[in-house]
Amino acid sequence: MPVAEDTIREALKGVVDPELFVNIVDLGLIYEIKIAEQPEGKSNVIVEMTMTSPACPAGPQLLSQSHDVVRRLNGVGEVDVKLVMDPPWTPDRMTEDARDQLGIF
Repeated sequence: MPVAEDTIREALKGVVDPELFVNIVDLGLIYEIKIAEQPEGKSNVIVEMTMTSPACPAGPQLLSQSHDVVRRLNGVGEVDVKLVMDPPWTPDRMTEDARDQLGIF
């Protein structure tokens, strides 16, 4: 049974931006999750994500942590976390929870 996208998104909520103290899903940094079921019963996962800015100092840390949390999920085989900068991130991608945490109304 392939791993569900919701399960992956929930795991990625465990990755928190160290400067903003908000998880990367609520920040709107996750653009796309692709799941490819493999013959051996595992699923390969590709995560396309961005940063709040191209010069984000936490970028390597967030990419590494994202890879690690997805890789640890039951039923996941290979994981590829791709950094994409197009379209550029904007604050309107944030959830209401993230806006509340950051005091943006």
